[in-house]
Amino acid sequence: MMYGIIGEKLSHSFSKEIHAKLFDYNYEICEIAPDKLDEFMTKREFKAINVTIPYKERVIKHLDYIDPMAEKIGAVNTVVNKNGRLYGYNTDFLGLRELILKNNISLKNKKVLILGSGGTSKTACAVAESLEASEILRVSRSAKDNCISYEDAQKNHSDAEIIINTTPCGMYPNINASAVEIESFPFLSGVVDAVYNPLNSLLVCNAKKRGIKATGGLYMLVSQAVYAAEKFTGCEVDKSKTDEIYKQMLAGKQNLVLIGMPACGKSTIGKRLATELNMQFVDTDELIVKTAGKSIPEIFSERGEKGFREIESQAVLEAAKLQHTVIATGGGAVLKEENVRLLSQNGRIYFIDRPLSFLTATADRPLSSSRADLEKRYKERYSIYCKSCHKRITPSENIAKNVTMIKEDFLNENTCH
Repeated sequence: MMYGIIGEKLSHSFSKEIHAKLFDYNYEICEIAPDKLDEFMTKREFKAINVTIPYKERVIKHLDYIDPMAEKIGAVNTVVNKNGRLYGYNTDFLGLRELILKNNISLKNKKVLILGSGGTSKTACAVAESLEASEILRVSRSAKDNCISYEDAQKNHSDAEIIINTTPCGMYPNINASAVEIESFPFLSGVVDAVYNPLNSLLVCNAKKRGIKATGGLYMLVSQAVYAAEKFTGCEVDKSKTDEIYKQMLAGKQNLVLIGMPACGKSTIGKRLATELNMQFVDTDELIVKTAGKSIPEIFSERGEKGFREIESQAVLEAAKLQHTVIATGGGAVLKEENVRLLSQNGRIYFIDRPLSFLTATADRPLSSSRADLEKRYKERYSIYCKSCHKRITPSENIAKNVTMIKEDFLNENTCH
C-alpha cells in the first residue's frame, strides 16, 4: 500500500472517495488487527497514511518525528514516510475546528463535555481550548486517564452547554445508538459529532429535534483530508476545495425519502426520481414482503397491526442505513417516531400531500381498504406527515412536474449546506 487509511474497522469510511477527488494516487482502505499494527508500522511499506480508531495514539512510538501540535495533543492521524523516516501530524485538529466554526457553534466561555477517551477526544480538547471554552471535561466508561464517568457527567455536569462526541457510538452499521441522552443536558447550545456515517447520528438528530445547533462530522472528515493530502504530496490545496468536495460527498450520500398516504404516488414518483438522479430505489413495503415471505394483508391477518409494525420498523432501519437511495415508505411508517428519526439520519424527507379526494381505497391496504377507513387514516395521520417532513409537496396530476419539483429542491438543498 502506497497511500491509504489504517484502522481496526473501516466499513464506514468515506476516505477513499474523498482522496480520489484531491490527487491522482491510489488510496486504499486497510483494516489492521490490533496485534498486527506494530508489524505494519515497523515494515514502513507505505508512502503516506491516515490513521483512525483505535490507533491514533499507538502509532506515535513508531515515529521518527512528530509535529509539535500533534505531540502536544498526544494523537496522530497522518503519517508520511520520508526516505524511510516516519513523520506524524494531526490534521484532525484543523478539521474539527473548521467544522465547529462553519456551523457557528460558539465554545467561548462554555462548559464542554467531550465524549470518549481516545486520540480524537484529545484533539477535541485542544480545539475546545483554542476556541476559549471555560471548562473542558472528557467522559468515558472507565473514567480513567483524567476522564469522568457518564454517570458523573449526567449527575454533576448536566449544566454542560456543548457536547462533542468522539466515540464511534452511533456509527454505521449501529446507527440506532447514542452515547448520551440529550434530555439529561437541558442547557445545551451545541452538539458536534465526529461520526459522519450516518450523516446525522442519533445524537445529532435528537439535538436538532430540541432546536439545538448540531452537526455530524462529514465536513471535518473532508477538511482534515485536504490538510492530510497536502502532507502526502507536499502540494498546497486551494481551501475552496473543502466546500466543493463536501457538497459532492453530501449529494452522493444523502437519501431522498417519500412519505404520505397510500395511493399518493410515492412509488411512482420515487422510481422516476431514482432514474433521473441516478440513485437506487427502495420501497419499504417491498422489503417487508420480502422479509416476511408474505403479502401485507397476510401479515395483518396473522400478526395484526402490532406485528406488522414490528416488521416495518426493521425494514425502515435497514433502509435508513442505505445511502444515495430514494426510499418510498408505507403510509403508516411515520406513526412510530423512531422510524422518522432513522430516516432523517441519512435522508431528506418529502411529504407527498395529495388531497383526500384524489386518494383511492384498495383491498391490498388493510387499514384503508374502504373509503371510510381511508378518510379516517387521513385525518389521523395528516398532522404527523406535516411534522415529520423536511418539505411538503402538493402534487399535480403531471408526474413529470412532481418529479422535477422534488428533484430541484433536493439538489438545491445539497448545494446550500
